[in-house]
Amino acid sequence: MTFNKTLNWFSALQETDPAVYQVLFQELLRQQTTLEMIASENFTSTPVMQAMGSVLTNKYAEGLPGKRYYGGCEFVDEVERLAIDRAKALFGCDHVNVQPHSGAQANMAAFLAAGLQPGDTIMGMNLSHGGHLTHGSPVNFSGLFYRVVDYGVNPETGRLDMQAIADKARKEKPKLLICGASAYARTIDFEVFRAIADEVGAVVLADVAHIAGLIATGLHPSPIPHCQFVTTTTHKTLRGPRGGIIMCQEPWAKAVDKAVFPGLQGGPLMHVIAAKAVAFLEALQPEFKQYSTQVVLNAQTLASTLIENGVPIVSGGTDNHLMMCDLRSLKLTGKAAQALLEEISITANKNTIPNDPESPFVTSGIRLGSPALTSRGFDARAFEAVGHIIADGLQQKSPQASLIKRVQELTEQFPLYPELSPYFNPQDIQQAEALRH
Repeated sequence: MTFNKTLNWFSALQETDPAVYQVLFQELLRQQTTLEMIASENFTSTPVMQAMGSVLTNKYAEGLPGKRYYGGCEFVDEVERLAIDRAKALFGCDHVNVQPHSGAQANMAAFLAAGLQPGDTIMGMNLSHGGHLTHGSPVNFSGLFYRVVDYGVNPETGRLDMQAIADKARKEKPKLLICGASAYARTIDFEVFRAIADEVGAVVLADVAHIAGLIATGLHPSPIPHCQFVTTTTHKTLRGPRGGIIMCQEPWAKAVDKAVFPGLQGGPLMHVIAAKAVAFLEALQPEFKQYSTQVVLNAQTLASTLIENGVPIVSGGTDNHLMMCDLRSLKLTGKAAQALLEEISITANKNTIPNDPESPFVTSGIRLGSPALTSRGFDARAFEAVGHIIADGLQQKSPQASLIKRVQELTEQFPLYPELSPYFNPQDIQQAEALRH
C-alpha cells in the first residue's frame, strides 16, 4: 500500500515497518467506515494525537514539576503544569494529579491515599448493575485486597435506590464509599452519597470516568464539592487521550501525590500528559459545551428511537451519553447482538444488565453510547437513523446488505479525519475494504 509522503505522519513508519503501518492503515479505515457505538470510546482531535506522538515520549520525569529525580525536565515541567492548571480550571478542583496511566490506577491511588489497609471494608456498585471492576469486583485488586459490600439498582426502575444504599452503609460501616459507574444511564446524586458517608464515617471516591465531559460542561452535577476523591479517565466524554487523573480536596493532596508516585508508578508518560493538556484546553472552549449538549441529546434520541422500535432500554431512557439495551424480549444474548451489529459495521459491546441470568461472557444486554459519533458531527436526526438501523438489525427486519448500505451512507455523510483522506490511494482503500469483508 502507498501513502503520499507529503503527509509525514506515517511515511517513515511505512518504510521501516510496513506490517505495523498496514495495521494502522486498516484500523483508521475501520474507524472511518463503521459506526462506533461503544460508550467508553471517542475520537480525539488531530492536535491531541500529534501531542501523543511527540518527542516527549523520550523523557523520563519521575516526581512532580519542580521536584524531579532526573535532569532536563524544564520543558516537561511546563507541559505538566499546563495540564494541571487546565484540569483545575475545567473541574474547579483544589488539587489534581495528571500522572495516572489509567482510570483504574487513579482509583487504586485513591485507595492508597485514603489509607485503606487489606481487609478494610469498601462499598461500591455491583459490576453487573453498572459498576466497574475497580469498585469491588472479586477478580480485581479492589475485590482481592478488601472486604467488599456492594449495592445495585432497583430491579423495577433500573435506578439507584439511595435509601437502600444508606441502609446497607449503616449496617456494613465501609471505610470507603464508591460512587460512579461504567454502565448507568441516570444522574448520580453525589451530595447524598457524601451525606451517607459522613453518617457512617467513610470517605467518598467518585469515579466519573464516563461522565467527566458532562460534569466539566455543567450537564451533570459535579462531585467536586462533595467527594474527597474524584477520578476520571481522560478519553470517553472528555475526548482526550487514553489515560487518567485523580482530583481531591486540599487536605488529601500530599497523600494523593505520594500514592501515585512512588506508590504505584515510576516515570509518568509525558507525551500522554501533553495530550491531556491539549484535550483540557479544548474542553475549556465554548464549542465543547455545544458538543457535550449534543452528546446528551443524541443519546436521548437514540434511546427513544430504540424503545419506539421494540428494543427495551434499562430504566426507560438516559440522562447522559449511554444506555443499556435489555435484549431478553428479543430472544437475543448480548454476545449474539454484538456479532449481529458488527456484521453491519456497527461496533458495540455486550454488557450485563441488572440481575442478568447470563454469564458476563454472554450477557443479556448491549451498551450503546453517543460520544464518538457526535464527534463525527452526527446530529439528532442522524442518531434517529442509527436507532432504526440498530433496531432493524437486532430484529433482523431488513436484509443485511441493505443495513450495510445505510451505515455506509451515514459514514460517508459524516467523514472521520477528512484531512487524511486525500492522501490515501483509492485502490488501497478498495483493497483494504475487500480484506475486511
